[in-house]
Amino acid sequence: MVQIANPIYDVVFKYLMNDEKLAKLLLSAIIGEEVVSLKLRPTEHQFPIGKALMVMRMDFSARIRYANGEEQLVILELQKAKLATDIMRFRRYLGEQYRNKNNVAQEPAEEYAHRKALPILSIYFLGHKLDHITAPVIRINRSYTDAATGEVLKEKEIFIESLTHDSIIIQIPYLTGRRRNELEQLLSLFDQSFINEDRHLLNIEESEVPKRYRALLRRLQQAVAEPEVREIMDAEDDLIEEFEDYQRMLAEKERELFEKEQRISQKDQELTQKDQELQKRDEQLRRIAVTLTKAGQGPEEVAAILGIELEALNDLLL
Repeated sequence: MVQIANPIYDVVFKYLMNDEKLAKLLLSAIIGEEVVSLKLRPTEHQFPIGKALMVMRMDFSARIRYANGEEQLVILELQKAKLATDIMRFRRYLGEQYRNKNNVAQEPAEEYAHRKALPILSIYFLGHKLDHITAPVIRINRSYTDAATGEVLKEKEIFIESLTHDSIIIQIPYLTGRRRNELEQLLSLFDQSFINEDRHLLNIEESEVPKRYRALLRRLQQAVAEPEVREIMDAEDDLIEEFEDYQRMLAEKERELFEKEQRISQKDQELTQKDQELQKRDEQLRRIAVTLTKAGQGPEEVAAILGIELEALNDLLL
């Protein structure tokens, strides 16, 4: 049994990914293809040392070699979030990738019309569960299909590739007890059921991690001894606690507002019902007053019989 720094913390995850060799090893396992080269791209959302963020984003230029020997340059957008409320940030970051003019294959300026937008592959590490799917790792792979025949089309089009993208989603809570293949065995490094008394640390059985991935385990062991890493983990804990307190406060305010609106709605319904009853009563009085008037009763007599003021009788008969 060995202790490793908990990679669900952004600072630990970044510490792991800062080793290019290990980053390629991890991403190759997740993608299921060999990552030949990897370069961290500058991004304003990159996790800065000394500051904890709710969503960590790292963008890479990656060259991927496929099983058939072909290679392709792609944008790898890796995001990690702890809370289910982060979906809008994911959408915003993805939109930035599509808008970025630098996300194109390097072609001579005079051939601008033939420049190709680089494919984007999004990888999401979620610290929360999706609503319906319980699979720890979900691959969203596009396919081209003839709408009339259902035939899967093999050729790729720049137009389609530039406007759509594949994704991989890793649900960290569902990693517990899942070791069905080598990838799930590797991702046991993120299994939060291994937390010990200190939630910054995980107790990992080294033998459960495939040998070729144990360098990742060693890197996470090294992170335990880094004072700066431990300090920033504490800062992340404080930030999450403050954010959760803020969310609870918002939820309480929303509950109070809802209850107030319910009370107002109920009051409105009661007033509406009372108005309807008064209208019904007035209609009954009007019919009686008309009948008495036709029978020869004078206004004062009719008002006296109905028990209302003469002015009110006149209003009824208008």
